[in-house]
Amino acid sequence: MNLTEHYNELYKSSSETISSGKYSIDSELKNESDSRFGITLLIRPNDEIKANIEDFISELKKAEPEQYFYPDSDIHITVMSIISCSSDFNLNQISPNEYIEVICRSLVDVEKIQIQFKGITASPSAFMIQGFPSDETLNNLRNRLRENFKNSELQQSIDSRYSIFAAHATVMRFQEKLQDTKKLIEIAEKFRDYDFGTFEVKKLELVYNDWYQRKSTTRVLGDFGLR
Repeated sequence: MNLTEHYNELYKSSSETISSGKYSIDSELKNESDSRFGITLLIRPNDEIKANIEDFISELKKAEPEQYFYPDSDIHITVMSIISCSSDFNLNQISPNEYIEVICRSLVDVEKIQIQFKGITASPSAFMIQGFPSDETLNNLRNRLRENFKNSELQQSIDSRYSIFAAHATVMRFQEKLQDTKKLIEIAEKFRDYDFGTFEVKKLELVYNDWYQRKSTTRVLGDFGLR
């Protein structure tokens, strides 16, 4: 399945779920003792893209102010979840430099990653911006990371939840009962094919993060510049 088909199917099924009131509420968002942490390699969009995304978030906030919205600092695309978030994991269990070395090897000859953010999609508990890489560079990098980490003896849980191939960025999660699902879907339809812009990835970040990639709990372990 290509990305467009994937996003379309996700939006169709999730928008129907939301409209029917069968959406999911993420009860962990307000859990201050949530101790799920992991290691993620990610991409952050540039300021221009984030400003365009803010237009969408602003409209969502007006309709559903009690929900959880990602601040600019937390918006990201996951390149690879290297160790999935779990309450059983903490940073003392690993040597970050060993992970950095594997990532550096995987990045050899990776020159340019370009991503277009166009349109929005949804899950039963969230709204996301659709990301479309311009070519296979990102997926090729992911495959290298899979191979190199699986051939190492390092702790990792790559693809344990699902095999990542999309390039979306989550911007809103449901943490309370929705006030007006009809209005929410109207806003989603307005931005369904909206062009948020295209950006060239300047660097990747390896981070120690909580489930929601909150800046307040995130620790940057390494930056990787692209040529």
